[in-house]
Amino acid sequence: MKKLLLAVLLLISSVAFAAPQYGGTLVFGRGGDSSTIDPAHATDGESFYASTAVYDNLVQFKYGTTEIEPALATSWDVSADGLEYIFHLRKGVKFHKTNYFKQDVELSADDVVFSLKRQFDPANPYNKVGGAYEYWSAMDMDNIVKDVVAVDKYTVKITLKKKEAPFIANMAMDFASIVSKAFADELLKKGKAEDLNRLAIGTGPFKLDKWIKDDRMIFSANEEYWDGKPYVKKLIFKVIPNNSVRAAELKTGAIHIMDFPNPEEVAELEANPKIKLVRQEGLNVGYLALNTEKKPFDDVRVRQAVNYAINKAEIVKAIYAGLGKVAKNPIPPTMWSYNDEVVDYDYNPEKAKALLKEAGLENGFETDLWAMPVPRPYNPNGRKVAEAMQADLAKVGIKAKIVSYDWSTYLNKTKMGEHQMCLLGWTGDNGDPDNFLYTLLSKAAAVKPAQNFAMWKDDEFTSLVEKAKVTTDVAQRTELYKKAQVVFKKEAPWVTIANSIVVAPMLAEINGFKLDPVGKRRFHKVWIAK
Repeated sequence: MKKLLLAVLLLISSVAFAAPQYGGTLVFGRGGDSSTIDPAHATDGESFYASTAVYDNLVQFKYGTTEIEPALATSWDVSADGLEYIFHLRKGVKFHKTNYFKQDVELSADDVVFSLKRQFDPANPYNKVGGAYEYWSAMDMDNIVKDVVAVDKYTVKITLKKKEAPFIANMAMDFASIVSKAFADELLKKGKAEDLNRLAIGTGPFKLDKWIKDDRMIFSANEEYWDGKPYVKKLIFKVIPNNSVRAAELKTGAIHIMDFPNPEEVAELEANPKIKLVRQEGLNVGYLALNTEKKPFDDVRVRQAVNYAINKAEIVKAIYAGLGKVAKNPIPPTMWSYNDEVVDYDYNPEKAKALLKEAGLENGFETDLWAMPVPRPYNPNGRKVAEAMQADLAKVGIKAKIVSYDWSTYLNKTKMGEHQMCLLGWTGDNGDPDNFLYTLLSKAAAVKPAQNFAMWKDDEFTSLVEKAKVTTDVAQRTELYKKAQVVFKKEAPWVTIANSIVVAPMLAEINGFKLDPVGKRRFHKVWIAK
């Protein structure tokens, strides 16, 4: 009888321990700081991490997937012609109260109208605040959205100018997050509208308490969160630029989860009994963009020569250390419409020299090569990749000077096309090829500040991806995207480098953490076993 009772108690204990536990402070170690916390102005992953913690969207990606589910909108209706979307808002959702905003405000249709219209309506007082709305432009939303109106307190109507196949998925992206109109109005009255870039009032699972630039962001749990309060009481994003230092901090327990370890350190971390790893094939691509507005990269032969000159397989082997595969297309192989029939440029220095000679550059040329200062999922070490490319290019007579800046400056300068060549990459935001092909490579995306860092303006390519946007037939879209990938490879605005496997090491007591295919880091369901 005693043995049976003991067994029952052990079973109850193990079940209780397996259940999520509330409380504690979770520290997330990341490689760089956010450039802004305003989701409409954010364009980089580090900024999205923070805005995702604070803000919600009308719809969202189901945790760990690209499947759409209701969020601030409980449901939506679409007109027969696909041009009108009616969103029905969740009632009783409250915006955060913080030490810098103390009003008791319920989410309403006015907040949705404000959050979206500020990005395209010149009459909105925030239309010129914080600079250009780059993501809105890169997603071509000016040519998609006609108007956003409040039907009543809990109903919003969005009218489109034309059909947009990925529109609902677009509404789950960070730029479409819902911010508090009341908070924005209060800042405006104080003459501090720009503070929307560094202070945040949303409806999300965490409230922003404090942001110490280039050091840490401190969040507290939103106890009234509509989807259940977070398990952890405090969340800290700690900036630790060096990958190895982040790993050392994880081993000591100073941080609980780390972003982007050095690939060569993964095996050691995985062997540590105090640490566990989550890994997933990333929806990403790392690349070298060749600025087609600057000579000699306006010549396709030069761009092709650079592609032939770089030994991508060796770079992936040496620097990605088993956590990447050579990329040949601008979309990852896990994405629908990937064209596997495209033939990549092989490593062929002699062919590179022949093309340079044909372009009148037999003696080579001098250029710059910009290297990212932070690790990203698509590139674990920008400096090392740049150095490997520098050595390869030198063999064909191209003398490349490596240039770098802090992350925010790097992004701002490359968006304005100041570089000749720059290393960057992309993690898909919505699971749709449009988010890579149109957002990164269309003519519209080359308008500065650009997301098309090659400043490439190809009529044939843009025509194909524009046609794909306005048809809902997946088979037709697939064929258009496959043709676009052929044009891309021939014209060579990028050197595609790698599609990576994303790894997140964490302490063994961390539970509930998933890697999002769209590159988010979400902590609402994460808990610490005591």
